[in-house]
This record gives sequence, C-alpha cells and structure tokens, in this order.
Amino acid sequence: MFQKIEGFILRTQDYGETHKIVTLLTREMGKIGAIARGAKKTRSRMAAITQPFIHGSFLIQTGSGLGTIQQGDVIHSHRKIREDIFLTAYASYMVEMTDKFTDQKKYYPGLMEELLEAMTRMESGQDPEILASMFEWKMYEVAGFSPIVHQCTNCGNNQPYAAFSIQEGGLLCSRCRHIDVHAISISEKIAKLLQIFSMVHIRQVGNISIKPSNKQVIRKIMDDYYEQYGGFHLKSKRFLQQMNKLKE
Repeated sequence: MFQKIEGFILRTQDYGETHKIVTLLTREMGKIGAIARGAKKTRSRMAAITQPFIHGSFLIQTGSGLGTIQQGDVIHSHRKIREDIFLTAYASYMVEMTDKFTDQKKYYPGLMEELLEAMTRMESGQDPEILASMFEWKMYEVAGFSPIVHQCTNCGNNQPYAAFSIQEGGLLCSRCRHIDVHAISISEKIAKLLQIFSMVHIRQVGNISIKPSNKQVIRKIMDDYYEQYGGFHLKSKRFLQQMNKLKE
C-alpha cells in the first residue's frame, strides 16, 4: 500500500552499505520508520531528501513493519539551521526529545506543528533558547511528567507564587513555600513564563524576550526537574550545554 505522507525527519541511521533507516514525525501517523534505499550514495535523490531537519512530502510503501520511501519532495530544508552550529544544537535537542518521548505510530495532536513552528522561528532569528524551552516544557506533557504550574501543587490555590519545588513537582504559593526548603525561589514573572511555556502553543505567542537572569533560573528549574523525572539520557543536551559554554 502506497501513502503520501508529510513528515519531518527526526533521525537517520545507516542500513547496509547504501541504505538508511529514516525516522519521521508525521501529522496523521505519529512517528514512523522507513527505509530509504540508496540514501547513502552522494548523488542519490534519496540522499538529498533524507537530511536532518528536512520537512518534506514522502511517498511511502507501508506495511506491518518498516515502510519504504519511494520518493520525496522537500517542503522546507531548514538549511540555515544545519549551517549554524548553535541552531543545530538547539534543533538537535528538540528533535531528540521528540524521538525519545514518542511511541511508534501513535497520534500526537499538534506536535508536528509545534516542532515546525519552533524550527521556523529559530531560522527567522528568534531566541532559540526560549523556543527550545517552550518546546521542552510541552514534551514533558507528551511524556507524562509535566509539572503543575496552574495552581499551587500543595494547596491548589492561585496565591502569589514564591517557588518551584522539584520535590513537589510544581509551583508553591507563598503560604506553602515552607514545605520544601530546597525549592527554587521565583518571581511572579517567572511563574507566568512557566505557565506560558506549559500551556500556550508556540504559534500563539509573539517574540518573547526574557532577561538573562530569568533565563538562568528557568534553565535551572528545567534541568533539575528533568534530572528528577525525565528518565532518558539525551546526548544532545550535553552537546547543547557545551555550545552554550562557548558563547559565555
């Protein structure tokens, strides 16, 4: 059976001497795998359409196992990302999270749109750190360990928030701050940003600007939270951290 599928390339791996196995994120079918025959040959048409971060339209012969890509057309190459090592680091992080946190052939409403929007905005010059953080926060929900940011995780009230507790899994109001002495103190501004990251689609927000000091606090919260609940080792995370050190 042949199907025309729009997809985004998450990952490729060598298969034999001349082929590749391509992992795609699609709207209708979720994450799928397919063989691209001859994709390792430099002059092959398959080589051109199976590069990292390619958004394309693919004709795939599907079956019970891996499908086979018969042909494809590039919709957006995201070449600018591939040519910039810092953008590549952020894009690789988002893509690896997507690959790790999703199951084969499971439908994820709106996930592909979020990923494409983040990529497009990075290419247009928006802050890749903010975009990656917004996408990461949403992937926590996909993976089933998203924090509580719409109310105090202890009392459930919408009191002024004073801290983020890794132990309690979310925001603590000023009255409940004392229950976790290790909670990270935050401002109302940071609490609002965490709510935006968690609940608002990337396409629905403008170009968000965040003070470096606030970004550092948010990054610590997200790193500590992932360390506690994430479960997956992400190679791209370490690469991204090394790239950020070079910028400092």
